[in-house]
Amino acid sequence: MHSFASCLIHCVWSTKNRELCLVSDLRERLWPYLGGIAKQNQMKALAIGGAADHVHILLSLPATVPVAKAMQLLKGNSSKWIRETFPKMRSFAWQEGYGAFSVGISGVDATVTYINNQREHHRTRSFREEFMAMLQKHGFHCDESMLA
Repeated sequence: MHSFASCLIHCVWSTKNRELCLVSDLRERLWPYLGGIAKQNQMKALAIGGAADHVHILLSLPATVPVAKAMQLLKGNSSKWIRETFPKMRSFAWQEGYGAFSVGISGVDATVTYINNQREHHRTRSFREEFMAMLQKHGFHCDESMLA
């Protein structure tokens, strides 16, 4: 018998010190680049979005790629690409760590909509507020000092 796995993960990570450096021109090129990294590594990006200080991606992972490896590939390759492609961003880095939240098949449409509407969403809520709410929703109880 073949192996079948449905592993849908909503991943979120921010720029170092939550710097507002992902300007719209960069984001327009970064989202497809992240999708390409995913595809090259047998992952499928179902939605990619974010704001000037963070990224959201809904990934479908194959059984052979653990979440930590997926994040290493996405963050590592994209930060290198940003530093090499945008001369003014030679010191760019992602914040250490990330959030990775499982999504059931019935939650895919709502998660895609959420990721695609980040610009409107962040008119009223900061990344920190958003991330704390996601952590609480998934049962993580941490104080804000852990998000530094």
